Amino acid sequence: MAKKDSDKKKKEEKKPTVNKELKGFDITVNSFGEINSTFDLDNLNKFLDENVEDKKLKNRRVLVLSCLIL
Repeated sequence: MAKKDSDKKKKEEKKPTVNKELKGFDITVNSFGEINSTFDLDNLNKFLDENVEDKKLKNRRVLVLSCLIL
Protein backbone atom coordinates (compact mmCIF):
# COMPACT_ATOMS: atom_id res chain seq x y z
CA MET A 1 0.00 0.00 0.00
CA ALA A 2 2.88 2.37 0.60
CA LYS A 3 3.71 2.32 -3.10
CA LYS A 4 0.30 3.72 -4.06
CA ASP A 5 0.69 6.63 -1.65
CA SER A 6 4.11 7.52 -3.08
CA ASP A 7 2.69 7.38 -6.63
CA LYS A 8 -0.02 9.87 -5.69
CA LYS A 9 2.55 12.28 -4.24
CA LYS A 10 4.65 12.12 -7.42
CA LYS A 11 1.62 12.98 -9.55
CA GLU A 12 0.71 15.93 -7.33
CA GLU A 13 4.24 17.36 -7.40
CA LYS A 14 4.40 17.56 -11.21
CA LYS A 15 3.68 21.01 -12.56
CA PRO A 16 2.58 21.58 -16.16
CA THR A 17 4.87 23.31 -18.63
CA VAL A 18 3.90 26.91 -19.23
CA ASN A 19 4.81 29.79 -21.51
CA LYS A 20 7.91 31.77 -20.45
CA GLU A 21 5.77 34.84 -19.84
CA LEU A 22 3.63 32.92 -17.32
CA LYS A 23 6.52 31.47 -15.32
CA GLY A 24 5.60 31.55 -11.63
CA PHE A 25 1.87 31.70 -12.36
CA ASP A 26 -0.25 29.84 -9.83
CA ILE A 27 -3.98 29.90 -9.29
CA THR A 28 -5.98 28.43 -6.40
CA VAL A 29 -9.54 28.47 -5.12
CA ASN A 30 -9.95 28.97 -1.37
CA SER A 31 -12.62 27.46 0.87
CA PHE A 32 -14.95 30.42 0.18
CA GLY A 33 -14.77 29.88 -3.59
CA GLU A 34 -12.58 32.93 -4.18
CA ILE A 35 -9.94 32.66 -6.90
CA ASN A 36 -6.43 33.57 -5.79
CA SER A 37 -3.74 34.14 -8.39
CA THR A 38 -0.08 35.11 -8.37
CA PHE A 39 -0.63 37.32 -11.44
CA ASP A 40 -2.75 40.43 -11.80
CA LEU A 41 -5.91 39.57 -13.75
CA ASP A 42 -5.41 42.49 -16.15
CA ASN A 43 -1.97 41.18 -17.11
CA LEU A 44 -3.33 37.66 -17.49
CA ASN A 45 -6.16 38.89 -19.76
CA LYS A 46 -3.66 40.87 -21.84
CA PHE A 47 -1.54 37.73 -22.30
CA LEU A 48 -4.58 35.67 -23.31
CA ASP A 49 -5.75 38.34 -25.78
CA GLU A 50 -2.34 38.34 -27.46
CA ASN A 51 -1.76 34.58 -27.54
CA VAL A 52 -5.14 32.82 -27.73
CA GLU A 53 -7.56 33.12 -30.61
CA ASP A 54 -11.19 33.58 -29.60
CA LYS A 55 -13.24 30.99 -31.48
CA LYS A 56 -16.43 33.03 -31.25
CA LEU A 57 -14.85 36.11 -32.79
CA LYS A 58 -13.19 34.07 -35.54
CA ASN A 59 -16.58 33.15 -37.04
CA ARG A 60 -17.80 36.74 -36.84
CA ARG A 61 -14.75 38.01 -38.74
CA VAL A 62 -15.48 35.58 -41.58
CA LEU A 63 -19.10 36.79 -41.75
CA VAL A 64 -18.05 40.44 -41.83
CA LEU A 65 -15.46 39.81 -44.54
CA SER A 66 -17.93 37.85 -46.65
CA CYS A 67 -20.49 40.67 -46.33
CA LEU A 68 -17.90 43.20 -47.45
CA ILE A 69 -17.03 41.14 -50.51
CA LEU A 70 -20.67 40.90 -51.61
